[in-house]
Amino acid sequence: MNKIIFLDIDGVLNSNLGNNGHEKEISDGTLIDPEKIQLLSELVKNTGAKIVLHSGWKFWFDSNLHPLRKEAYHLLKLLRRENIAIDSVTPDHSTEEIKRNKKFSLVKATEILAWLEEHEEVEEWIVIDDLDLHNQEVEAHQLRIDSSVGLTASDVHKAEIMLRKGGSL
Repeated sequence: MNKIIFLDIDGVLNSNLGNNGHEKEISDGTLIDPEKIQLLSELVKNTGAKIVLHSGWKFWFDSNLHPLRKEAYHLLKLLRRENIAIDSVTPDHSTEEIKRNKKFSLVKATEILAWLEEHEEVEEWIVIDDLDLHNQEVEAHQLRIDSSVGLTASDVHKAEIMLRKGGSL
C-alpha cells in the first residue's frame, strides 16, 4: 500500500443537499450518492490508492470488513459496482462519550497517525473529510469537503494532485 485515501463518509459520499429540511440524519445510509461513489472510483483508479475508512461508519463493519448494518451493506454494494473496496479501517481511539455524542473528529487524527505508524510502507496519503480534525500534521494532508454538496469532480482533481505531491497541495 503505497498510496492511501483516509475516507470519511458523511458529508463526503452523501450530503444534506437532497435532505429537504434536514429532518433525516445523513448517516442513515439512504442518502449515499452513487455519483459520489463514481467520483471516488475515478480517484482510486487514477491514483492506485487504497481506501482506509476513518469514518464513524467503521463501527458498522466487523473485523473482516463484513457489514453489520444495512447502511454498511448498502455502501459496500455501491463500492462493488465501481470495483472498489475498503481495504482497512483506522483503530478506535474513541471513548463512550465521543461515540454517544458522535464527536469522532476529536480522535480521527490520532487514529490516522496510529494507522500510519503501523504501515510504514505508505509513501503518500490524503484525508478526505468535511470536518476539522484538530491536528496540523493531518490537516496538511486533508482535502476538506463542503458537506453541503459532498465530493465533487474538482475535489477529485485536487486529491489526485495531492497524492502526486506527497499528500499536500
